[in-house]
Amino acid sequence: MSVEMSPERIGVIGLGYVGLTEAVEFARAGVPVTGFEINEERVQSVRSGQSYLVDVASDELGTLVATGALQATADFDRLAEMDAILICVPTPLGKTKAPDLTAVVEAVRGIRRRLRRGQLVVLESTTYPGTTSEVVLPELESTGLRVGDDFHLCFSPERINPGDKSFPVARIPRILGGITPACAERAAQLYRRIAPEVVVVSRAEAAEMVKLLENTFRAVNIGLVNELALMCRAFGLDVWEIIDAAGSKPFGFMPFYPGPGLGGHCIPIDPLYLSWKARVNGFEPRFIDLAHQVNSAMPHFVITTVIDALNARARSVKGSRVLVLGVAYKRDVNDARESPAIEIIGELCRRGATVQYHDPYVPSIEVGDRRLESVPLEDEALRTADAALIVTDHRVVDYKRVAELAPLVIDTRNATAAVVHHRDRIVRL
Repeated sequence: MSVEMSPERIGVIGLGYVGLTEAVEFARAGVPVTGFEINEERVQSVRSGQSYLVDVASDELGTLVATGALQATADFDRLAEMDAILICVPTPLGKTKAPDLTAVVEAVRGIRRRLRRGQLVVLESTTYPGTTSEVVLPELESTGLRVGDDFHLCFSPERINPGDKSFPVARIPRILGGITPACAERAAQLYRRIAPEVVVVSRAEAAEMVKLLENTFRAVNIGLVNELALMCRAFGLDVWEIIDAAGSKPFGFMPFYPGPGLGGHCIPIDPLYLSWKARVNGFEPRFIDLAHQVNSAMPHFVITTVIDALNARARSVKGSRVLVLGVAYKRDVNDARESPAIEIIGELCRRGATVQYHDPYVPSIEVGDRRLESVPLEDEALRTADAALIVTDHRVVDYKRVAELAPLVIDTRNATAAVVHHRDRIVRL
């Protein structure tokens, strides 16, 4: 079967931060897009042109919807109308830290019931090597249609970095691996509509591995600097000074920074997909496991730092008022998934502290069976807190003001680096 021209109608399953961002990018490029979402609230938000992502402007979303370039629906029967279908659904870990592909499997089954000749299916959800060929392909070929002849199937990992204004989708090269060469070429035609470069690798498994390498690289290096932070504390050294000085080297070094723990749906999770698959194949992934141990211990280290800082001021954590600044998993985003702030707040509450939080991007969070809502960052809230704990360093927060008003500041992100006065009140990681 000859390779067809780029698909003219794209369906995106899952309108989270990956799906909606890519849907907008394709629609902006002149490709009609329909987003498929089981969350009716998201469907209605898109239809009304109201974005729920910091990287998607409501004005642009509204314009694309109004012109018909972008639609949203919960009617999955419309998948049959699509020329290309992108799967952008969550792939979390289960309770045993094994991959949970429930959302992927459900999406693929939905496609299978509507699959027709000529369609292109691309899995973008991060997963372990072999998922596309071992999980997705058999399901789709159970229809009697043959891959490479009747339909095309590929894996192309999402590379979106929420909150990153320097590298929007249109500036990020795409990685692509097909089940067959024809599959890869078909998908490459599609992604060239929005990407500056499409890098085609030999197989779908190779593309799956690329994504895991990218995030495992970050997790391992963050684990290294987190351990360095603990080491520098024991040596009486400033870890931030050490990293910044090393960063002056123009080759052979890339700065990573310590923090209160890993968050988001990628860096804490993706390396465990790789380590799980490695063990299935009889390989023990020691670097990944060690980095995971170090990074997972950071929230506990933050708790210890808070306790020590309060004790130094003749305060017990029990009965203390702690104001947490930032609960999103990273700066300037509205996503608190896997955020270390959740564990930190839960443990502080368990130890008897009264905890409030302020986050301009996250109006409410669930901590165990409790629901907390963000409080305004008023002068009185800072003055009456026994400690202000910076977990996420949003740029909109005035940290000079925080240091002036709060009697104690525990800074896990070096957000107070530029603060000149009241340094005696600041305890850094």
